[in-house]
Amino acid sequence: RQVATHLGILYYIVNQEERFEQDVVRTFVREYLVGRTPIPCSLCNNHLKFDQLLKTARSIGASRIATGHYAINEYDPERGRWILKRPADRAKDQTYFLFGLTQEQLALTLFPLGHLTKPAVRDAARARGLALAEKPDSQEICFIPGGDYKQFLTAYLEEQGEPMPNTAGELIASSGEVVGRHEGITGFTVGQRKGLGVSSPTPLYVLQIDPTSHQVTIGADEELATRNLRAGRLNWISIPALIAPMRVQIKIRHRHEPAWATLEPAETDTEVVATFDEPQRAVTPGQSAVFYDGDEVVGGGWIC
Repeated sequence: RQVATHLGILYYIVNQEERFEQDVVRTFVREYLVGRTPIPCSLCNNHLKFDQLLKTARSIGASRIATGHYAINEYDPERGRWILKRPADRAKDQTYFLFGLTQEQLALTLFPLGHLTKPAVRDAARARGLALAEKPDSQEICFIPGGDYKQFLTAYLEEQGEPMPNTAGELIASSGEVVGRHEGITGFTVGQRKGLGVSSPTPLYVLQIDPTSHQVTIGADEELATRNLRAGRLNWISIPALIAPMRVQIKIRHRHEPAWATLEPAETDTEVVATFDEPQRAVTPGQSAVFYDGDEVVGGGWIC
């Protein structure tokens, strides 16, 4: 509100509390309860920022929306498609969270920061006398400011009048041996090292979470590596669909360096499979897998 007043532009408040709770928070909770590790930022982009915000824009007579995401959006007349690209400031690249944008949404969206670096943006804000030029970056999930997911899940379910499901079960070694018990699968994510409740002369990590048996498999760091990935709930950007094997680089986490892989259609057109050139650590169900061709976002999906 202060920025809009300072710049002399209209300011609107759009209440999306119910949609945010339904499409982002509840989905986040539901995914954790079945042993997956969700990304609420991608859900928020898909369901609110580039869905509901576009509807609001139309209702007030605006032809496009502009956001502060660090990404580049260009139209390619030869392919007849809008192309999403990585920004100039690679350290602030947010294309990983934007893989779900449709062609219609990209056509109506501007990313004015795509060709700028974060220091240049701060300088521009200072030049206009905006106090937010000194605002520190935030790396936390907005509705879990302390980062304690387990405490949030418990508090949310209590608020909704729902009991925390009993998902206690066995801790098993990769050999199949039972080495302990745990209080619930919501306390674990693939790749986790701390809080396993098992002593060992060498570090142990979560390898797999079974939402049916409630077994959590643990093992050595090298056992986290895999060359295979399957993803579903796909969205394609630079191509209309994947009909043949394609060489891409795949990002499996926001801070993950994209790794070379061969991407292929699966048995159904709703999923794809990928084989990495080199094993990748902690491919985690519930996270996004985003496919790149150089700077272009080919598309992406959710890791199964």
